[in-house]
Amino acid sequence: MTKSLHTIAHSLFQPSRKIPNVTVTGVKLNSSQVEKGDLFIAIPGAKVDGHDFISDAIDSGAIAIISNGRDVGKLSVPQIKVANPRRAASIVAAEYYGHPTRDLIVLGITGTNGKTTTASLLYSILNNAGHKTAQLGTLGTIADGFIQEATLTTPDSISLQKTFSKLRDADFSHIVMEVSSHALDQYRVADVEFDVALFTNLTPEHLDYHASIEAYYQAKARLFRMLPLESTAIVNESDPNGLRMAEETNAPTLTFSRSNGDSIHFSDLNISISGIHGKIIAGHITYEIGSNLVGEFNAENILGAVSVAHALGIEKEMIEEGIKKCSAIPGRMESFPLENGAKAIMDYAHTPDAYEKVLGTLKEVSLNDACLYVVFGAGGDRDASKRPKMGRIAEIFATHCFVTPDNPRTEDPGQISKEIIGGFSGSNFTVFKDRRAGLEDALNRSEKNDIVAILGKGREEYQDIKSKKEFYSDLEIIRRYQ
Repeated sequence: MTKSLHTIAHSLFQPSRKIPNVTVTGVKLNSSQVEKGDLFIAIPGAKVDGHDFISDAIDSGAIAIISNGRDVGKLSVPQIKVANPRRAASIVAAEYYGHPTRDLIVLGITGTNGKTTTASLLYSILNNAGHKTAQLGTLGTIADGFIQEATLTTPDSISLQKTFSKLRDADFSHIVMEVSSHALDQYRVADVEFDVALFTNLTPEHLDYHASIEAYYQAKARLFRMLPLESTAIVNESDPNGLRMAEETNAPTLTFSRSNGDSIHFSDLNISISGIHGKIIAGHITYEIGSNLVGEFNAENILGAVSVAHALGIEKEMIEEGIKKCSAIPGRMESFPLENGAKAIMDYAHTPDAYEKVLGTLKEVSLNDACLYVVFGAGGDRDASKRPKMGRIAEIFATHCFVTPDNPRTEDPGQISKEIIGGFSGSNFTVFKDRRAGLEDALNRSEKNDIVAILGKGREEYQDIKSKKEFYSDLEIIRRYQ
C-alpha cells in the first residue's frame, strides 16, 4: 500500500507546494521499526520523545517526518510540522489505509468494567447472526477463531487502522472493540467512524494517568462527542454517570437499566451459581435470556450487549442464541473444578469496584460453610490509591487472603503489598513474595465446595518485573490441581 506525501499533507491541511511529492510506503511511530520508504511521525510521550529519534528514523530509510516543529536541526528529508503529532497520526493512519471503517460497522464499548465481557457477548451474537465479526480489546484481536494477543486494550492509531484495513479486505462486516480512556485521550480512535458507542460504567481507575475522576470521565465522553448523527449512543442508566454521558452526544440514544421500566431492562431476573435467567424487555420485544455467566454485573453486561444488538436490528432468536452460546469468557469469572471438589475462579478484576462485584457474587453463591480464599495483588506503576481499598474489600468477603505480586513493574513488590495490607483491619491474610507460592498455598488449603478466587491477571502469561516480562501463568498452576 502506498500514498503520496502530497495526499498526506492535504489530509493535514498542510500546503504541499514546498514538499517533494515522494511515495510513502509505510507509516511508523517507532524509529526502530522504520524501513526504507516510511513516513516517521515523532510523538512526544510521557517517558520518551520521538523527536529524539528522528535521525535514527532517517538513517533507517524514512523519507519524510511529521513533527511538532521542535528544533531538531536541518533534515535531509521533508518535514511536515503540526501542532499535535498524536492527532496527526490518527488522521494520517486513516488516510493511508483508505478510511477502512467507512466500509465496516464499528461498535465501540467504553467504561471502567465490563468492556471485555460485553464485547465477547456481542461477538457471539453477531457471528451467530451470520455477520463476519472481529473483536478487538484486552483479549487481543479475535477473528475467525484466531487470537492475536494485545499489548494494549486499544492499539495505537497506525496499528488500529492497519488492522481495520486487513479485516475490510478479508470481507469482515462488523467490528466490536473495547475503547480505553487512554486511547481516547491520546487520539488513537479519533478517526475511527463508530456506528454505535456503548457506555458500561465509571468508577475510579487510571488515576495515575488522569488527574482526577472528572478528567477520566471527560476522556470517556470523547467517544460520545465524536459520534455522527446517524450513529447510536447506548448508556447504562443504572450508573450515576450514564444519563450525563447521554447528554454528551447529538446522536440518538438508547438506555438500559437494572430497574427502570422505561429503559431496556430485565424482568423475572434470576441469578444463581448456575447462571443468569430472565427476560429482557426492549419496547415491544421480549428476549428470553439464559446464560452460564454469573453475577448481577454480568446481567448488566448482557443488558448492554442485547441493547446494541437490538439497536442493530438483529433477529430476536439470533440474540437469544448468541447469549446462550457465550458460555465462558477467558479470564472473566472463569470457573475451573478442582480434583478435591473445590472451584478455582479466575477473574481479571483489578479495581475496587470489580473486586466488590466479583467477590460479592462469589460469596452470595457459595455454600454457607464453604471457605472463600482470595489470591490477589496490585499492579506497579499504576494508581496506588486503590491498593488499600482492594485489600479492605478482599478482607470483607474472604476467609483468608493471599497477597502476592501482580506485575510490580519498576516498583518494589514488598512496598505494594504493604500498601494493600494497609487496608486490612484484621489478620486474615498472608503476604507472599512469589505469586506461585501464594496461589499454591490457597489451592492446597481448599476443600470440597470451597472457592479459590484468583484476581488480577486473568489469562496473562507473564509477570512484569523490572520492566522485563517473565513467563508466569495462573492457569498453568490451576491445571495441576484439576
